[in-house]
Amino acid sequence: MAASHRLILLVLCLTATAASAHNITAILDGRSEYTLYNSYLSETKVCDEINSRSSVTVLVLTNGAMSSLVANLSLADIKNALRLLTLLDYFDEKKLHSIGSSSQLTTSLYQTTGQAAGDMGHVNITDLRGGKVAFASAAPGAKFQSTYTKRVADFPSNLSVLEVSDPITFPGLFGAPSASSANITDLLEKAGCKQFARLIVSSGVVKTYQAAMDKALTLFAPNDDAFKAKDLPDLSKLTSADLVALLQYHALPHYAPKASLKVASGRIPTLASTAAGKYDLAVASSGDEVTLDTGVDKSRIASTVLDDPPTVILTVDSVLLPHVLFGGAPSPAPAPGPAADVPASAPAPEGSAPAPAPKAAGKRKKKKARSPSHSPPAPPADSPDMAPADAPTEDAADKVESKKNGGAAAAVSFAASVASVALAVAYLL
Repeated sequence: MAASHRLILLVLCLTATAASAHNITAILDGRSEYTLYNSYLSETKVCDEINSRSSVTVLVLTNGAMSSLVANLSLADIKNALRLLTLLDYFDEKKLHSIGSSSQLTTSLYQTTGQAAGDMGHVNITDLRGGKVAFASAAPGAKFQSTYTKRVADFPSNLSVLEVSDPITFPGLFGAPSASSANITDLLEKAGCKQFARLIVSSGVVKTYQAAMDKALTLFAPNDDAFKAKDLPDLSKLTSADLVALLQYHALPHYAPKASLKVASGRIPTLASTAAGKYDLAVASSGDEVTLDTGVDKSRIASTVLDDPPTVILTVDSVLLPHVLFGGAPSPAPAPGPAADVPASAPAPEGSAPAPAPKAAGKRKKKKARSPSHSPPAPPADSPDMAPADAPTEDAADKVESKKNGGAAAAVSFAASVASVALAVAYLL
């Protein structure tokens, strides 16, 4: 049984280790020679892309080398330079020197962005004479200007942090679109979001977006197909104020590229959010896919149009419908006029049919609005009868709490599954 107990402990320890992710900024924190590099990892959110990878090698630059790199570059260009210095494979000192006289081509984070032309996002690793290991772009004729200097930290098979002498660059790496010179509507139209572009211009919300870009902005732009969806409510029936709220709901007041959204948890505020949490969004991820949940519908992040910290524009495959506007709560009945001012009747005995309300001459029968304390639950979110201007119900908070409890239950279920496996193995032994 002692062996069984040891096996159980081993399984649980391995599970705990697998569940804990590395944190590149925490690893570099306190190492004064990399403070500039580390600060740009956080500012560009490349740290989130690194932390989401299970096997990665980070090539870091000292403050001097980093200063030379960022001197005349935009944040968008700096972000791509940091991505090119991040290899999607594990290389420690021993593995580097085992390459021998040959070369090895490996993929970088930059290659995964779709911005790299051909194989320009790959990195060539070569063991030079004299024991030096050099890195260069896969571009034809690229020079090996970056060489391995020393080991900084490593977590076998998962994360290796190595210092290199210089950045890896190639002609065409720099010059990414800049938010400061970008025209939002032009970018949206080219990305296939013409209908969304027209709405933000006609409503004036484009000015709100442009003002937010100076501080931070994440924009979720529905593509044109999203506006052709059969179950999309008639947006033309929205009041001007509700249309503005809907469009502001498609933006966050902070910089959140796709990699950052993948590790986000809980609900996140939008430009339309209130202190009470109305107009917040929930984010879920599975693999490389990120989904936005409004409580009424879900929308998948499709592509990146612009990524220039602190601004990022992402396309989504459906219009985000906030629960406040499209939650399906019953609309309040109109205030009765003098002719229809009928006193409320006493509640009917249980099991008996309610007495019909008196009719006003020449008018159709109207139901009297119920007291808020007896409001019926909202119909399902995908009901085609949803009215855009419907008011929120008191069930919204319960739904949010239910989601939180669901996440906790999933965590408990996972832990229980691990324990069950461990016990089963112990029993077999």
